[in-house]
Amino acid sequence: MSKSALGLGTNNLEAFWMPFSANRQFKQNPRLLVSAKDMHFKSADGREILDGTAGLWCCNAGHSRPKIVEAVQKQVAELDYAPAFQMGHPKVFELAARLAAMLPSPIDHVFFTNSGSESVDTALKIALAYHRAKGNGTKTKLIGRERGYHGVGFGGISVGGISGNRKTFGNALGGVDHIRHTHDLARNAFTRGEPEYGVEFADDLEKVIALHDASNIAAVIVEPVAGSTGVLIPPKGYLQRLREICTKNDILLIFDEVITGFGRLGTPFAVDYFGVVPDLITTAKGITSGVIPMGAVFASKQIYDAFMTGPENMIELFHGYTYSGHPIACAAALATLDTYEEEGLLTRAAELSDYWADALHALKGLPHVIDIRNLGLIGAIELEPIPGAPTKRAFQAFLDAYEKGVLIRTTGDIIALSPPLIITKGQIEHLFDTLADVLKNLA
Repeated sequence: MSKSALGLGTNNLEAFWMPFSANRQFKQNPRLLVSAKDMHFKSADGREILDGTAGLWCCNAGHSRPKIVEAVQKQVAELDYAPAFQMGHPKVFELAARLAAMLPSPIDHVFFTNSGSESVDTALKIALAYHRAKGNGTKTKLIGRERGYHGVGFGGISVGGISGNRKTFGNALGGVDHIRHTHDLARNAFTRGEPEYGVEFADDLEKVIALHDASNIAAVIVEPVAGSTGVLIPPKGYLQRLREICTKNDILLIFDEVITGFGRLGTPFAVDYFGVVPDLITTAKGITSGVIPMGAVFASKQIYDAFMTGPENMIELFHGYTYSGHPIACAAALATLDTYEEEGLLTRAAELSDYWADALHALKGLPHVIDIRNLGLIGAIELEPIPGAPTKRAFQAFLDAYEKGVLIRTTGDIIALSPPLIITKGQIEHLFDTLADVLKNLA
């Protein structure tokens, strides 16, 4: 298709170095989206594309929702920017208060960032600074998990455990170790919801503590549900066990809820779903339903109070961003929270989860499908790799689904699904009917 037919005019595709993309493949046959509304994108060639991934796990309220659009438009004209250091504006305090009220005690303070990657790096820095403030300066080691994804900052890729995100950039931060992942295909394949087997994987943390000693470990960071690696659901009791081990050893527990936050599991946050309260929570994505970049770190009162010492005119934490709590992002976030509340979206996944699981697990037995996993409105279909050509089969599924009018996400040989929370039962049926057709015809 010509560039003019794609709406490119005289633009050159080559200038844009695309993130996490096969640039050469894309530019030979570009997939361009030109508008979006509710559950659908529209492609440059005029087709409606059902969004099976909420953009990139972020458009939880759907696309171009009126209240959010109006709030952003109004804010641009009223206050486009306010300095984030030593100054403030009303909406950032309003938003922080509303968010803090959504979280279980003792989580009661919010530090704003601009992305999940920034939220992770911020949480890691807060954890290190907290122990120093408490007089425990030897607590500097950070513990992540194999197959964990915590963004693309040097801190995030250091504690993360996906090899593709790490191999090109070296070891990044020193003083980092990892516990094993929770994926156990032999015992837990085709499980609906939380797997029965694997709580003992949490005890791997005890081994790491024995190796390094608790006096040297500052924090453990995990995703409650590992998303970008292909949706790994924690075994029953696993997160509770991590909490117990961290508490016993004076180690901070950080939950990365960039994906699970804001209704993805049928509760406002994963902490509500699993009944486990960490010390720090990282968020982004759904905080503005993807409309404007924004992130946040939620901290416990104990952590915040540890910094509130010394002369009152002194800066307590030497950290922040030019765009922390940006007025337009705050306006978008407040309107997003209103939309979630008015439409019951933070709990809607719970209402649809059984229907979603039935439709997803109906794909069992189709060619190349070796596992299916689900929780809330998240799903994964793991495919058997083509020998000698890992990722090729899933990427072909992505291309075929797009041609059939459905957007899916692939990571390795896993199809990951996370639709906007406004999806209907009819749209769930269409999504999985299309995927069944794609899978039946995969080589």
